[in-house]
Amino acid sequence: MGWLKPKVSDAKRLAIDPPKPQEGRHGIAIAVCVKDEARYIEEWVRFHRAVGIRHFYIYDNGSTDGTPAILRDLLDADTLTIIPWAGRMIDASTEATLNGQVIVFAHAILNFGGSYRWMAFIDVDEFLLPKEGQTVEQALAAVGDFPNVSLPWHMFATSGHEKRPDGPLTLNYTMRGADPMTHKENVSNFKCIVDPCEVTEVTVHQFQTRGFGDLTANDAGKRFTRRARKSPDFYSNRFLQLNHYYTKSREELMAKLARGWSYDASPTKYRDKVLSIVKSLEEDLVEDRAMIDFIARNRINLGQ
Repeated sequence: MGWLKPKVSDAKRLAIDPPKPQEGRHGIAIAVCVKDEARYIEEWVRFHRAVGIRHFYIYDNGSTDGTPAILRDLLDADTLTIIPWAGRMIDASTEATLNGQVIVFAHAILNFGGSYRWMAFIDVDEFLLPKEGQTVEQALAAVGDFPNVSLPWHMFATSGHEKRPDGPLTLNYTMRGADPMTHKENVSNFKCIVDPCEVTEVTVHQFQTRGFGDLTANDAGKRFTRRARKSPDFYSNRFLQLNHYYTKSREELMAKLARGWSYDASPTKYRDKVLSIVKSLEEDLVEDRAMIDFIARNRINLGQ
């Protein structure tokens, strides 16, 4: 039998030694990968500044549409670090594609994590919506000192928009998948907020910590194992909700599929996966206006 090359999925976990906490560490930082996000990045930054994010670590994958310039106009050096991060990495011995986001997240923890109480690892189509309090830190109060929080996706589809509507993204999309804990393939997942000084293993959607292994908590502080968090009992959005604006308009979805995804080795596989997710979402939708109500109540300026 010949040598079997590992699948791409074999290269999605990294073990690390946690950084040492710096004196006076505090607040929340976000680490995120971006590429050509000029159309929506201002709204995303303005919203997250309004909910108390202290610093943005932007890993820029070769943007050519002015995204870095927009970021520098919005944020100063105390709140913004842009790291050039272009290209795809492949293990030379196995030819397995290394997951670029995992490498970014590990890099952010190791190089910057010691300055913060929390780090959030989300994408620029995902928004951290406090349901209690006005900031993400206030919303995390129920978690206490526990270092590993998993937030289920609340997946928003096109909301009937064929073309990009005028105005802010967060005010135009109100229809999401009814069940964030659905077992439909690829529709349910999590993003995490962690104490970076406790992280020992990094993936895109889950982390391990030094004192608690694979235990993770929901926003209400209820703890489950990594696998058990997929059960309906784990679900909570009482304090903090993760809104994932997955498709935007139908026209923008088609453009997204034409571009492909920077960290996927197979454009065809990526397209089929996305279309399957959209079909599953649109089979069962509910209206969710929590974001609209929050923005109005707190008079958040989204810049549009």
